[in-house]
Amino acid sequence: MSPETTAPRSLAEALRARDDASLSALLRSRPDLITPVPTDLTQLATRAGTRASVVRALERLDRFALQTAEALAVASEPATRDELLGLLAGDDADPAVTAAFPRALGTLREQALVWGADDRLRLVRTARELLAPSPQHPSPTGLGPTVAEATTGMSPGRIQEIVAAAGLATTHDSVSAVASLSALFGDRARMSALLDEAPAEAVEVLSRLVWGPPYGQVTAEPAAHLRWLIDRGLLLPTAPGTVVLPREVALHLRAGRAHRVTEPVAPSVEAATSHRPQVVDAAAAGQAYTTLATVEELLKDWHEGGPAVLRAGGLSVRDLKRTAVALDVSEPVAAFWVELAYAAGLLASDGEADERYAATPAYDEWLELPAAERWARLASAWLAATRTAGLVGGRDAKDRTLSALGPGLDRSAAPEVRRRVLTLLGTLPEGSSATPESLLARLYWERPPRGAGPAPDDLRTRLARWTLSEAELLGVTGRGALSAQGRALLGLPPSAAAAEGPEPSGPGAKLPAHKRRHTSEERSTAGAGPLSPAERAAAAERAARLVAPLLPEPLDHVLLQADLTAVAPGPLQRPLADTLGVLADVESKGGATVYRFTPGSVRRALDAGRSASDLHAFLAAHSRTPVPQPLAYLIDDVARRHGHLRVGAASAYVRCDDDALLNEILADKRSQGFRLRRLAPTVLAAQADPAALLEGLRSMGFAPAAESAEGDVLITRAHAHRTPPRAAPEPVPDGPPVPDATLLGAAVRAIRAGDLASTAPRKTDPATDRPGGTELPRTSSAETLATMQAAVLTGESLWIGYVNAEGSATQRVIAPIRVEGGFVTAYDHTSDEVRTYPLHRVTGVAELDDQP
Repeated sequence: MSPETTAPRSLAEALRARDDASLSALLRSRPDLITPVPTDLTQLATRAGTRASVVRALERLDRFALQTAEALAVASEPATRDELLGLLAGDDADPAVTAAFPRALGTLREQALVWGADDRLRLVRTARELLAPSPQHPSPTGLGPTVAEATTGMSPGRIQEIVAAAGLATTHDSVSAVASLSALFGDRARMSALLDEAPAEAVEVLSRLVWGPPYGQVTAEPAAHLRWLIDRGLLLPTAPGTVVLPREVALHLRAGRAHRVTEPVAPSVEAATSHRPQVVDAAAAGQAYTTLATVEELLKDWHEGGPAVLRAGGLSVRDLKRTAVALDVSEPVAAFWVELAYAAGLLASDGEADERYAATPAYDEWLELPAAERWARLASAWLAATRTAGLVGGRDAKDRTLSALGPGLDRSAAPEVRRRVLTLLGTLPEGSSATPESLLARLYWERPPRGAGPAPDDLRTRLARWTLSEAELLGVTGRGALSAQGRALLGLPPSAAAAEGPEPSGPGAKLPAHKRRHTSEERSTAGAGPLSPAERAAAAERAARLVAPLLPEPLDHVLLQADLTAVAPGPLQRPLADTLGVLADVESKGGATVYRFTPGSVRRALDAGRSASDLHAFLAAHSRTPVPQPLAYLIDDVARRHGHLRVGAASAYVRCDDDALLNEILADKRSQGFRLRRLAPTVLAAQADPAALLEGLRSMGFAPAAESAEGDVLITRAHAHRTPPRAAPEPVPDGPPVPDATLLGAAVRAIRAGDLASTAPRKTDPATDRPGGTELPRTSSAETLATMQAAVLTGESLWIGYVNAEGSATQRVIAPIRVEGGFVTAYDHTSDEVRTYPLHRVTGVAELDDQP
């Protein structure tokens, strides 16, 4: 038999038989195997069988591929292809399972979890240990041990008693007796005849154990129906008072199925509601505008320095509540906006001794961008971020509260779940939202937690729910459906869903079968994987172009009302919004923003250096309606009283030319806390700092102004506090990145070359009359030089040992081309290139065997 047709005896031999494309597919699906690149295929096989790598590979299998691996773990070893298919499809040979089986088995082969020919399939040892049933780790199939495993340690006499009670002939040894009993339990006809004789209560006991767990408790004197089962080996003792249902018996009762429910086909995502795509895009754009306004309002609120940083890092519960009140949102939503600004690099801690949160210099640059580009930057940061705002308020492994902007919020699976949820929304007809149940069922099928069913508190389930709500808040979706700008952000084709044509999409509606297949196999793969940095930038640019026409244009005017309010019917231009924010207080927000003018807000504008004439001119220039008389009177009245009182530092003093006004302040009981005393007819001294005195007098209804040591009025303007330049937080990767084609090609070549060097046959060592082994060859310098020179003349390849500059010893297969000046120039089969080696670093040489 030729080497090509010989069945592999190990995983390394199975990998050695693969072509380069198959090896590349393995390394692409399991990138941890080339971190670093293995030296040869034996090392690759060893690494592919390590527990960490196998667990990672199993966690990334879809539901049916995982069920196939679980079924192989309870099959005989090695198992045939037909045996494995029978465990999945059952005695009735489910056609759906039969159709999906080749793909699942191919996936397991590709990922090196299964190896061997179709008549000798083997699960890698570590995977079998993880998935096979044991008393400590029950199998996901619910099956127990085989008859042979359950009777280990049982006395030969007891085994012969069970064989006889089951109606079989006794044997001379336990091995053949166990084999006879296993054959009986695996024979459908004989097993059915045996169970027909069983008492009804015994059959009821078997039905309770058949789908697992297979273990049960019995007393020292079991009931008659239990004794009947124990005597015939249908229940076998495993410990005092414990019995187990043998695997062969359970499979007979299950009609050959390893799983109660086999799921060969991914569940379809069902449409919940449908809207016109234009309505969805407009709703998403409206929320995108709200996103920009909210982030600006948040950072404007922290303009002069935000909340303090907790000692352990993060935002305190009290400060989060204050932020939620300021933004008029709930605390979880406030945590999302704070984390979004942080992920986009607009917010960070200032790093000072009294550490506080503040806007970064990148925030000022962000403000100068067009609105569409600002939104695209926020949305892109959210899509790639591993920080998860939904965890805020929860507990970590040490039962500590997780705080916004604090440690412990990174979940490496978050970007993949977000992208997958939105991609699945993109598989529906345009304008259609998905039912959460069908979406979560699809996600569970694609990446099921090993050994568990879908749970409402499973991390991926929670991430999916948070993705739906956050995408709606951010404007990636509108009315639950993926918007055109959201589709562009993912890198999905713009006309993918439109190409399907209109479909009925009411509650519970499904796509036709042929279109569901097209959707899941073609469209969902486009943009489903992570994008490269260049692709992300291009996707963000395209999303910005799509959302730009849908965002409202900034306005240069407001509508002044007679009730001392101003209505901004849309977003305002930045200079107008900044000035109006000082002159008036925001009363309500929404489609239109309502500002209210009060004596305090007008005084604030005067404190900022504006005069009454400046304020009149500003309002007249930016109002589409005449300036109401009450507003003009309010400005003039506050300006007339503004600065009449002067506050300076003594500790503090109050100065006023009107001594009657000072007498009024002294007589007011609210001023007692300042401990005022008259120094002169027009001067009062206070035992309080000037800032506290200013606020106190203003709360009493006066309009004082601060003055300098020279007696000049101090102009107070908001001081913009910024952090030093800060980079946005880096996402925590979910394992090694997927290698690109260039890296894959280089890795495969290096592994092949290293394998050639390690497996090339050596000539017999004449000194020991033994074939050369895997140890580095050792020869004298003269012998090394002579062998090299001879190989140059004959064109033969040599096996050498080489020590590099770092002192690492490696073995290589080279074809010498030239030897001169203490160096050998040769074609290195290991690195697939021509290289030059110093002869003094060569430990020795050996000739390769010419015979295969």
